[in-house]
Amino acid sequence: MVSVSSLAISDGAADEQAAPAAKTLPPKPARKSAHAHHLGHRERLRERAAKGGFVALPDYELIELFLFRTFPRGDVKPLAKALLTRFGSLDGVLGATVEELRTVQGVGEAAAMDLKLLHEVTLRAGRDKIAKRPVISSWSALLAYVRVALANESREQFRVLFLDKKNQLIADEVLNRGTVDHAPVYPREVMRRALELSSSNIIILHNHPSGDPTPSRPDIDMTKQIVEAGKALKIAVHDHLVVGRDGVASFKALGLM
Repeated sequence: MVSVSSLAISDGAADEQAAPAAKTLPPKPARKSAHAHHLGHRERLRERAAKGGFVALPDYELIELFLFRTFPRGDVKPLAKALLTRFGSLDGVLGATVEELRTVQGVGEAAAMDLKLLHEVTLRAGRDKIAKRPVISSWSALLAYVRVALANESREQFRVLFLDKKNQLIADEVLNRGTVDHAPVYPREVMRRALELSSSNIIILHNHPSGDPTPSRPDIDMTKQIVEAGKALKIAVHDHLVVGRDGVASFKALGLM
């Protein structure tokens, strides 16, 4: 006689033997996080810069590299490209004001200030090149400097490079800021400041926010007034440079003075 309990045990054992073994699937590989992906991109970009130098990098990647310091995490490539689209060039990005930079989505106070810091460093480096030797003997350095200083200004600036007897730079000063197409200039103020600085020679600078550096009739008339005021005080006006995004126009080279 077989007990019920022994049948139950036998049936359970049989069922266990008959049941196929369950397959154990390998775990799915974990997807890389967005942070890890962007971190890898940053490292690759830094490696490319270290191996090949910065010259080979396009402008947007240069901006990316700089923004890594402002944004420790995340993808800044879209922001770098948006800045170039908004301002047209690397020069335009650096020349934009803090307020203009902040019109680009993703640019806050910190990013705008960092970009302006880069612009100021570039400007001072250019100024050093013309401050250590006679300005008129380093004309290419001067043109590079004035383009950085003025080419992307959204309003007209009138500024003067005050030089000593050896044509070395004493000071670079903004004497007036105006509107998008006009900056009032007073020859007596230019000469007064030159006398205060004991400047024997000057170079006049102003920008055209339109981008076209071609001198206007008011520009020509104003320059003649300053030249005449300088003659009475034995202060020479070496040149008047008009700066725009399209280039730099020299009054002397154009035969206008």
